[in-house]
Amino acid sequence: MAMTRILARSRPLAALCALAALPAAALGAAHPNPFLRPSPLPFHAPRFNLIKDTDFAPAIEQGMRRQQAEVERIADNRAPPTFANTVVALEKSGRMLDRVMSVFDALTSANTDALLQKVQAEEAPKLAANADAIYLNGALFARVEAVYRHRARLARLPEAGQLVEVYYRRFVKAGALLAPARKQRLAAINERLATLQTTFVRQLLAATNAGALVLDRRSELKGLTPGMIADARQAAARRGLTGKWVIPLQNTTQQPALAYLADRAVRRELYEHSWNRAERGGPNDTRHTIEEMAKLRAEKARLIGFPDYAAYELQDQMAKTPAAVNRFLAQLVPPTATRARAEAKILQARIDSDGHHFKLEPWDWEYYARRARAARYHLDENRVRQYLVLSNVLTRGLFYAAHRLYGITFKERSDLPVYRPDVRVFEVYDHTGRPLGLIYFDYFKRPNKQGGAWMDTFVTQSKLFGDLPVVYNVANFTKPAPGRPALLSIDDVITMFHEFGHGLNALFADEVYPSLSGTNTARDFVEFPSQFDERWALNRQVIEHYALNWRTGRPIPPSLVAKILHARNFNSGYSVGEELAASELDMQWHMLPAGAPLQNADTFQRAALERTHMALADVPPRYRSSYFMHIWASGYAAGYYSYLWTEMLADDAYQWCLDHGGLTRANGRRFRDRVLARGHSEGYLEMFRSFYGRNPRIGPLLRYRGLVRAQAG
Repeated sequence: MAMTRILARSRPLAALCALAALPAAALGAAHPNPFLRPSPLPFHAPRFNLIKDTDFAPAIEQGMRRQQAEVERIADNRAPPTFANTVVALEKSGRMLDRVMSVFDALTSANTDALLQKVQAEEAPKLAANADAIYLNGALFARVEAVYRHRARLARLPEAGQLVEVYYRRFVKAGALLAPARKQRLAAINERLATLQTTFVRQLLAATNAGALVLDRRSELKGLTPGMIADARQAAARRGLTGKWVIPLQNTTQQPALAYLADRAVRRELYEHSWNRAERGGPNDTRHTIEEMAKLRAEKARLIGFPDYAAYELQDQMAKTPAAVNRFLAQLVPPTATRARAEAKILQARIDSDGHHFKLEPWDWEYYARRARAARYHLDENRVRQYLVLSNVLTRGLFYAAHRLYGITFKERSDLPVYRPDVRVFEVYDHTGRPLGLIYFDYFKRPNKQGGAWMDTFVTQSKLFGDLPVVYNVANFTKPAPGRPALLSIDDVITMFHEFGHGLNALFADEVYPSLSGTNTARDFVEFPSQFDERWALNRQVIEHYALNWRTGRPIPPSLVAKILHARNFNSGYSVGEELAASELDMQWHMLPAGAPLQNADTFQRAALERTHMALADVPPRYRSSYFMHIWASGYAAGYYSYLWTEMLADDAYQWCLDHGGLTRANGRRFRDRVLARGHSEGYLEMFRSFYGRNPRIGPLLRYRGLVRAQAG
């Protein structure tokens, strides 16, 4: 009963409930359901050439029914409970359900449609109820608890002892210790939350698509690059609009086009489309959905014995408590606010020097920041893009750095089926030539894909089953017009390295049990490998290898690299500020006590930012509450701080590598052996100490982000 959880969502746990038997026709003989048995393809890769939307509902319910029988046998076993007949048996249960849900979650996030959304809405409450039926099963928990009481016997098998700890905490966190009436209320809450989460995802996807800015006059696009204008024309064509241009919304508050649009009225309109996307009334307004979710989460936490949902979520994280998170964030607020205010003065001076007489507003920030950066560092971002070809960043950047650090190699597999024609698949080989697994890359934006970027697995590594990992990375880069290459921004490149870092964490996994494997770690540790891999994106040795001019093939001039590195921290007050504001907003939502009344999302957000001293007029949070996918539907509730927390870990680790030779096989082997390959087989702080030799310190983070010039740890 493995659980994969990373980035864009949390996969619902496998289930147990009394379901009526499906009619035989539901799994039709004419079209055998491809999920009934493991895929015969290499590495058990999904058979996308055979999978149909209509396969999912019957396969999910068949998977639940199969696991029902498996779990019942464990709970009813008359033999004394042992590690093998209870915990390992649970770990082996639900294989079919894992198989179907890994693909279903991937497609509903990256390639959804009306039928998949319907199945998602119908199955979500059933899956929640099924998970409760497992974790609230008294007889089953009694067996797990008995093994837990005697876990000292597993001292010579540390991974086994860790698995027992994980299962016991999982049961307790799910409410196994509650009285029957409280279990019943908890089950009702979980079922309602599952429905609300699915509703939120559907509402937000529709709201984001509807929020795209439609422009009627070419003059309104003044300032955009020719490529951006072509993309806007193509986006309009996809919507059946002639003689118009469309700027789709990405998932964040700020939009890339805001850095280029010269018409201030158009900038403001685009910003307001983004800021208000899910607050326009009607069926796609998410505010009532999230208000109810917050209240139910607080009640759930109280039922299980915690003062608030943040305390409930953080118990098994590296930070442990809301107080520890708040102390960490509080250290960042003063230098970030100071830096953001200084940057605002620079931008206001730029506005004034242009002869304008208006106050800097959020929709002006990126436009004037880009111009100020170009003037200060003589850095033309459009020129930089000419060197950032997606295919080169992938093969000559990600793959190159991974080969230098870890010795691994990649071979494209065009023989394996994919769910979209532009998805690419690579087989990955260790330095010995031994296969490590597969990785899929799905990089281009489309209307039926959630915003943002994420990683997950179709197959999780496990020695128990003899499985090697099948990993995928997803992003939302603009697909180029036919005949043109995909040119990226520096931020896009960093996103590619980030998600690939998660992929390496999964590919290097070396655990016996899937529940402890790869990225099945705490939110405030799982981002450590990805943030660490980000740091190599702008390493001079790496960028000079992948940055080739798309027309001439010539490498990027060293002088341009120097400008990129020199300008790296320009605008860091804003970039850290929007991330910090979102982190504070998340914590405030999830520190609501159970007795608090139903909140008004708008007034709550304003008050929350005021309380945390992050109500900066010009620096809105990276995500407004109403479109904060991470915390409402992607498993990051009381966990968005983890990006900054793990950045602290990553900056420490990256600095250690620079101090010990940089991009070397020895450094890669150390990081792989002591972090990437360990999964959740030991404590998080112990893993970091094993690599670094001490506890993490915030100094390198503050320096790397340019918030201070020098800072003792």
